[in-house]
Amino acid sequence: MGQKTEDFNSYRSTMNERLLSAENNKIIKRIFNADTISYQEGELSVKTKEMLGLVASMVLRCDDCIRYHLIKCRENGLTEAELMEVMGIANLVGGTIVIPHTRRAIEFWDDH
Repeated sequence: MGQKTEDFNSYRSTMNERLLSAENNKIIKRIFNADTISYQEGELSVKTKEMLGLVASMVLRCDDCIRYHLIKCRENGLTEAELMEVMGIANLVGGTIVIPHTRRAIEFWDDH
């Protein structure tokens, strides 16, 4: 695991704890729960769901989400060849505005 991944995971963990510790925060807690259960094994594999999440995150241009899904894709055995196909689909769907996010995604992927 590279430094960028460690920094991202540490920040995400700290801020998630902060968000979830707030009193009367049922909406955020339910959103987090829905997100967690949505990515569990089902008719689609976890790997497939993470690839879908990565494409959606790239099209929506959310670098934090891209990093999260890159980590999960790697944990679920995504190869670099598969990653390049996923990136291709994201750029096809999202257009050239996704290219800067693709660059940052590859930089993050390479920091392992």
